[in-house]
Amino acid sequence: MKKEPLLLPERHALILQQLNTEGRVLAAVLARELDVTEDTIRRDLRDLAAAGLCQKVYGGAVRMPAAPEGGTLTQRMERQQSDKSRLAAAAATLIQPGAVIFLDAGSSNLAIAEALPLVTLTVLTNAPSIAARLLDKPNIDLIMIGGRIKQSLGGSVSATALREVELIHPDLYFIGACGVDLDAGVTAVDYEEAEFKRRLAAQSKATAVVATGAKLGAVASYRVLPLSQLTHLIVEADAAEALAADYAAAGVNLLRAGA
Repeated sequence: MKKEPLLLPERHALILQQLNTEGRVLAAVLARELDVTEDTIRRDLRDLAAAGLCQKVYGGAVRMPAAPEGGTLTQRMERQQSDKSRLAAAAATLIQPGAVIFLDAGSSNLAIAEALPLVTLTVLTNAPSIAARLLDKPNIDLIMIGGRIKQSLGGSVSATALREVELIHPDLYFIGACGVDLDAGVTAVDYEEAEFKRRLAAQSKATAVVATGAKLGAVASYRVLPLSQLTHLIVEADAAEALAADYAAAGVNLLRAGA
């Protein structure tokens, strides 16, 4: 006997269940699983997105990202401090003596500033809070990328900052990301911020993102770069094996934080 087609509310419930479990859905896969056309699934995803229950991306949808952390950079650093410290320690292992690195504005990168190895380094940053943490480290040649500071971001992404990054080619750029998703890639919540990050990523020899669990699968409004162009992704020790494997399969060098 042929299986009865699911009613619209039943389809929506199943789609939302998969989004909550896996963080993402693909229209083609859902169409096969639910025995409907891809056009039907795309309409379902549009309805769910319009209701604020998911965010449509090319080929499917993702779980709505968590709201960006509010407060100053220092205040954000105080949240999940132990997790970010472990992630920062793992990220610091990527830094070679004599390297030129760029630390983007962001609470995870502020933790990296605290965890830098005691070797000779050149550190560039657009974040005053990060620069302040490095002022008393004699092994570091500190360069501040300037211009007007955008207080909501904790750093400068102005036209002046954009001009300055055209003159540099960091060995390693730590991107402050709001979300890292398999389909949407690295994303940011601010248009100017995303443009600054894109420009700097293009100028850098390698890129890295430190991602707490809340950022994996999250998608913010503006794309920075596709996952295929990200060199390193540092995740928490307890990140799901299947999810981590998907990111590694996308060509990213995956690094887990220590327990």
